[in-house]
Amino acid sequence: MKIATRAQIDPFLVMEAFREAEQMSARGESVLHLSVGQPSALAPPEVLQFAAEQIARHPLGYTDASGIAPLRERIALHYAQQYGLTIDPARIFVTVGSSAAYMMALMAAFDVGDRMALVAPHYAATPNMMQALGIEPVVMPSTGADHYQPSCAMLQSLPKPPDGLVIASPSNPTGTMIAPEEMQRLAQYCEAQGIRILSDEIYHGVTYGDRRAASILEFSDQMIVTNSFSKYYLLPGWRLGWMVVPQAMCRTVESLLQNFFISAPAIGQYAALKAMDCRAQLDAVVAGYRTNRDVLLAALQEMGITQVAPAEGAFYLYADISHLSNDSLAFSQKLLAQTGVCTVSGRDFDKSDGARFLRLSYCGSESTIREAAARMKAWLKA
Repeated sequence: MKIATRAQIDPFLVMEAFREAEQMSARGESVLHLSVGQPSALAPPEVLQFAAEQIARHPLGYTDASGIAPLRERIALHYAQQYGLTIDPARIFVTVGSSAAYMMALMAAFDVGDRMALVAPHYAATPNMMQALGIEPVVMPSTGADHYQPSCAMLQSLPKPPDGLVIASPSNPTGTMIAPEEMQRLAQYCEAQGIRILSDEIYHGVTYGDRRAASILEFSDQMIVTNSFSKYYLLPGWRLGWMVVPQAMCRTVESLLQNFFISAPAIGQYAALKAMDCRAQLDAVVAGYRTNRDVLLAALQEMGITQVAPAEGAFYLYADISHLSNDSLAFSQKLLAQTGVCTVSGRDFDKSDGARFLRLSYCGSESTIREAAARMKAWLKA
């Protein structure tokens, strides 16, 4: 029996590194994660208490495929409070994590054979999902000079305009952001060219200093946003996300969700509803990420790893280690085996140039970051 061609996609190396580390941990070995983007902080206690109350109060069966009305209304309020936008809750759909939102967006807005532009480095699963759906990824190389972000000039340099453009600000793996004025230029150019932007905004809320994460919705109502409760809201295992789509696409997305997922988990929706009112606690966690970032950056400098993307948001450092190795996958595997520190090769995020880079996540505890850095320094000196 055959295996479908569309299923022949690359593995997600982040999860493979995580699996290997977990196997080491199960054998009793000491493992420190600088790998997956899973916050170590727990959801605020009131969120867990509220969720427990809902278990006793509600049957927690299927919900409307679009999500429970109170959560969609609360997300709409979030856009009003954080971005000054009026978003009809009918345009908001609650999904099984942002991954489902992303898949639904691709299916709703793009046909087989369509072309979607994205920069490298990018979130590893993005082109793989496109490939599985018959959409052609058009990868545009980027460097620190480009802030590892797309531009109108990059799009204009393509042989023909793509059907879509993926943006992520803050970005995984680089942590860089698109300035509001540049995002406005992208929105205006793409709308004029008929290019649908798919904006990954799952790290909104996780920014540092005075930098503000702009939403594409501030500049166009014809674009699609995907977001998640896994990062800022500290609910990674609850598998809950959302998407905002143009008004004309609402019925299409609703039908897709009905057929593919029935609904997102009910208990997660209630937990998310409460989490959205815990900004003080969540912002305190983000302040801890900033401390972790500074600790890890300083440690990398001491190790001689000085070429690091400017981490303006998210919780990753994307570091050039080409002076240490031209094979960051082998480097990360050796680092894990000999020190118990789990990192991720840049090959997951950039097929052409990623072997020079290592991604390090700093969303764990400060003690984990400090100990992992100490192990790495000792290993490099040995």
